[in-house]
Amino acid sequence: MKKKGSGDNPWRAAGLVGVMGLDFAICIFLGYYVGTLFGDSPGWMIGGVLVGVAAGILSCVLLVRLIMEDTDG
Repeated sequence: MKKKGSGDNPWRAAGLVGVMGLDFAICIFLGYYVGTLFGDSPGWMIGGVLVGVAAGILSCVLLVRLIMEDTDG
């Protein structure tokens, strides 16, 4: 009988997906908010959202790396 590792838990995978979605949304919202603080023009808002998207992607990549290192050992 094969013993299941901690990476095989479907609840852990569902939690990771939920946290990644929430993290990505928060980064985009904060980027939008900071963009509106600099000015009300659409350029600042779009720039803030794009920076938020980049921060969200980076944050999700780092989170997945952390989880994958935890399941390897």
